[in-house]
Amino acid sequence: MPRRSFFSLSSRRLQGFTLIELMITVAVVAILSAIALPAYVYYIQRSRIPEATAALAAKQVAMEQLFQDSRSYYAPNTSACSTSGMASSSYFTYAFSTCTTSTYVLSATGNTGTNMAGFVFTIDQSGNRATTSVPTGWTTSTTCWVTAKGGRC
Repeated sequence: MPRRSFFSLSSRRLQGFTLIELMITVAVVAILSAIALPAYVYYIQRSRIPEATAALAAKQVAMEQLFQDSRSYYAPNTSACSTSGMASSSYFTYAFSTCTTSTYVLSATGNTGTNMAGFVFTIDQSGNRATTSVPTGWTTSTTCWVTAKGGRC
């Protein structure tokens, strides 16, 4: 039986990873996840805001058409002060907080249980847009619909 030398055993490459290599990989993945997950959540929030603002703008146009036809925002026997006809949403609820013959305030409120909870966007008969409520880390505005952190419109 041939005798093996010490050098031939040490030059053989072992298969697999060491524990240190595995720990370094786990640490890198954890750091990347800690950075990427909040950025992803923020991106998703920003992507859902236009759903609410577009619906509010579309309903404003319908309300102005009604006003041109009947000289009133509230016409009896119509769905003027109703959110019927507005696209249903799983992220926002639409409602009129005020609706008279000469004024209205329509709002889109983020649904509880979604990452849009806390957002409230409004528009009135004069076209005044406001963001009256936002989640933590965002800034409200009385003059526009906030679409990004820091109050950017």
